[in-house]
Amino acid sequence: MFEKILENVHSRTPLVHCITNYVTVNDCANIVLASGGSPIMADDINEVDDITSLCNSLVINMGTLNEFTVSSMIAAGKKANQISNPVILDPVGVGASKFRNETMLNLLCDIRFSVIRGNISEIKTVYKGNGITNGVDADKRDYVNESNIGEIIELAKELSKKTGAIIVITGAIDIVADSKKAYIIKNGHPLMAKVTGTGCMLTAVIGSFCGANEENMLEATAAAVCTMGLCGELAFEKLSKTDGGTATYRMYLIDYMSKMTNEMLNEGMKIKMS
Repeated sequence: MFEKILENVHSRTPLVHCITNYVTVNDCANIVLASGGSPIMADDINEVDDITSLCNSLVINMGTLNEFTVSSMIAAGKKANQISNPVILDPVGVGASKFRNETMLNLLCDIRFSVIRGNISEIKTVYKGNGITNGVDADKRDYVNESNIGEIIELAKELSKKTGAIIVITGAIDIVADSKKAYIIKNGHPLMAKVTGTGCMLTAVIGSFCGANEENMLEATAAAVCTMGLCGELAFEKLSKTDGGTATYRMYLIDYMSKMTNEMLNEGMKIKMS
């Protein structure tokens, strides 16, 4: 079921419009390029309508919010909905401030999202409208593990039913779900959490994969999550043979995204359906 997804990204070179986190914008652009897509990073209200019209998907990342980019997010999202392009939301840090919560609610009201990706605390906040986050990290009380994974999968399915979006919950165990089925993914490495923006980068990769596979977005999203996690594993293997640290790890992560093949992905993905 995943055979053509990466191939489509490489052959179709989707244009991905990212309104994203200023802290990680360069890494997001580079990871989209490495995945086989082409990034456009535009967040001014005067051009987002035109830019969105040119693209195959839209990524909205709430990492560094301000009142100007919120207006741009809503305008771009409405245009993407109008032309039936996939729209991916990364509700970074939602639950940490009133402004973030209000912005999230406004985005969900005004835009029809194809995918919503966050850590478990962020996704719980989206589900409930309030919650607890530790800055942009998941609260320790919310970690996904083998004992609570069934409960978390049901939450993801319910949120998918509520929003119409594919729900992605990332952490030590990743979950990708729509209202009817879910994938459990165990690719990745703990060092990914020590590099700023790996979550933002994943969301951008999801934008690339969905932009090239609109007819099969659940599997495209799952494949994107597997690919990013596998790149994290391979990057750590290479890092362990050098004297590098987290900056070198980030470089290797992007390197392996650019080197990823169907064969590597099929051999390395750790995924099962629930």
